[in-house]
Amino acid sequence: MMNSEEKSLPEKLSDDIVNYILKEKLQPGDRLPNESVLAEKLGAGRSSIREAMKLLASRNIVTIRQGSGTYISSSPGVVDDPLGFTFIGDKQKLACDLLEIRFLLEPSIAARAASYSGKDEIKHIQKLCDEVEQLLEEGKDHTEKDIEFHTAISMSSKNMVVPRLIPIINSSIPLFIDLTKSVLRQETIDTHREITEAIAAHDSTRAYDAMYLHLVYNRRLINFLKK
Repeated sequence: MMNSEEKSLPEKLSDDIVNYILKEKLQPGDRLPNESVLAEKLGAGRSSIREAMKLLASRNIVTIRQGSGTYISSSPGVVDDPLGFTFIGDKQKLACDLLEIRFLLEPSIAARAASYSGKDEIKHIQKLCDEVEQLLEEGKDHTEKDIEFHTAISMSSKNMVVPRLIPIINSSIPLFIDLTKSVLRQETIDTHREITEAIAAHDSTRAYDAMYLHLVYNRRLINFLKK
């Protein structure tokens, strides 16, 4: 009888593939060798490699694209809902508690982005800021672009831990938008623009304050909705 703690062959192979990724220093977006090549390198059958890849995909380490190949995920190992927020019923309480965490994290992340972001990163943040503003002015759903905007700022902080915190921030954005029904349209446009300009100017204090104000508007409205 197999010990419950003993790993299956696909599990062992998934560990071997992770070690291969680290050894070869593969980066997000890089393509892994095909099944035949990996099977030869790891001394395993193709079906076992296929099962190992499914396990890695479930952990968001790789992304399997039918007809194209298998690639390193954009945020390897970071799943979309790592803390299980989907299964929390009281969304208003969840929004309030998430906002507390965002107050602790995001102003400092914005300040770091102002200090460390490069020219291309700033252009990307500016582009996303413009796109969010356009969607808001047209009355269209801006959720995905809003998430991209905050993600770009987080990635520009040059802190290797921050990308692992992105799912916490990202999971709160659609929740806030849904609860507030995009009432904070102009406030979002104005504070996003101020955050962007502060980062472009490499003014960390201004970026911190702008992100803090952005969150204050959300907190005021959510507290009002609780009454």
